[in-house]
Formats: sequence, structure tokens, C-alpha cells
Amino acid sequence: MAYLLETSGLTKRFGGLTAVNKVNLSVEEAKISALIGPNGSGKTTLFNLLMGVYPPNEGKILFRNQNLTGLIPSQISRRGISRTFQNIMLFQRLSVLENVMVARDQHCRSTLFGVLLGTPAMAREDEETRQRAKALLEFVGLTGMEDQEARNLPYGAQRLLEVARALATEPQLVLLDEPAAGMNTSETHELMQLIVKIRDMGRTIFLVEHDMRVVMGISEHVIVLNYGQKIAEGTPSEIQGNPEVIQAYLGRGKKRA
Repeated sequence: MAYLLETSGLTKRFGGLTAVNKVNLSVEEAKISALIGPNGSGKTTLFNLLMGVYPPNEGKILFRNQNLTGLIPSQISRRGISRTFQNIMLFQRLSVLENVMVARDQHCRSTLFGVLLGTPAMAREDEETRQRAKALLEFVGLTGMEDQEARNLPYGAQRLLEVARALATEPQLVLLDEPAAGMNTSETHELMQLIVKIRDMGRTIFLVEHDMRVVMGISEHVIVLNYGQKIAEGTPSEIQGNPEVIQAYLGRGKKRA
């Protein structure tokens, strides 16, 4: 079994609070994995550790057997990991197309000299970036919206734009932080289909999600956190029947796991 991402003993403390506590996890390549748990269980903190937003107090992060521990977000992105955010973080006054083009900046090869003089190489690269961005917008279902300002898109379309922007960095691993948050039933169904399409392209998906319809409907492997600790992992059916997982949710006032 090929693991794209692995952590060992991953720990993050904020003062006296241990938000992530010695977490060992593995994410299989070209699969959809999900990270679930009650509110405050450490899910987004763990994503922030994986992307270098926070340095871990202890532990190690391996991506393709390379140690990412201590790297900053831009370095991690260049190694092939991208993410979306729990709260939408688009460039609201840029166009939909420009949002995606900006995300491809790390792949640009033009020098400052070429940019200032507008060389033919710079023009070719700009057009290549534009066409690739248009293709990604078509892939996520936003064709015809290229020239709209991002802030004018409906909420569900803004979520899809975030996914397109994440794909623009040409990642091997995509971290999706609550991608279905705020979506209606129809938008959620379209999102689920899109995530499966991304997986079918050979990308690996690791998502945090509270909507159990999404988690159980598309995930192939589920990891469960509670109070910063991993309490279970397995297939969706195994997780649904796990007594410790059910207790974790019921103990936080949830009606169902």
C-alpha cells in the first residue's frame, strides 16, 4: 500500500492546551480520506500543521517520504500540497479567472526582466496560464463566469472557485477544509461528484467535513479525532459502527455520528 502522507507523534500545544496529541496517520495515494470529529477535536489545527501554518511541538510529517516538518506554507505548496479553507479566502475584487491565474504563480518561469519588457516568452507563459485557468474553471463547472468578480459569485460557486484555485498549483495532495460548509443539498451533491472526479485524475484528497453524507458517501478511509487524539480509523462502514466514535459524538450533544 502506497502512502502519500504520513505523520508520527504529531503534537501541537497552545500554552496549556494540547490541540493535537501524538497523532499518527497515513493517507493513501489516489484515494479520498476524511478526517472527522466533534467541534474542537483538533481537525483544522492538524491541517494547519500539515501546511506549515503552525510548527509542531513534537512529531514528524512525511510527504513522499520527504520530511516537511518545519517548512513554511509556500515551500510545502511547491512540494505538491494545496488546500482550501474553512472560511472562503478568495481575492474578492479580482475576477474569477484572475483568482485561478494568481494561484499558478509558483509555476511561472519568467524573470523580472521578462516581465518588465513584456518579452515573447512572457507573453506565451501568460497565455498558457490563462488557458490552463480556463480549463480548470470548466472542470469545476464555472464556465462563463470568468470575468465576474469573485465577490459576486453565489456562495456555492465561490466554494468551487476555491477548489479550482487549489488545483491550479498542480498538487499531488489536496486538503479540503469543510468544503461543503454552507452548501445546499444540490450544491453538496455537485461537490461530491467533483471530488470524485479529482480523485479519478490521480489526485489524493484529504478532507475535513462535518456533513456525514459527504464523508460516508465518497470517502474510502476515515480517521477520527477527539480532544486532539486519534480514536479510530477505518472504512466508512467500520467508523459508523464504532462505539468509541458514537460516544464521542453523543458526548458532545450530537444526535448521530
